[in-house]
Amino acid sequence: MGMSFSHLLVILLIILVLFGAGKLPQVMSDLAKGLKAFKEGMKDIDKKRDE
Repeated sequence: MGMSFSHLLVILLIILVLFGAGKLPQVMSDLAKGLKAFKEGMKDIDKKRDE
């Protein structure tokens, strides 16, 4: 069961209410950095496993 567009919209609305419009760009930037670091970590694990 995946997430539909309406689920994502509700989540974004909750984030907007919790953090406010002023902090939203910073929150999204931090989230993107975290996801990038996670993906790089997964690539490192795969690379070590293949060796």
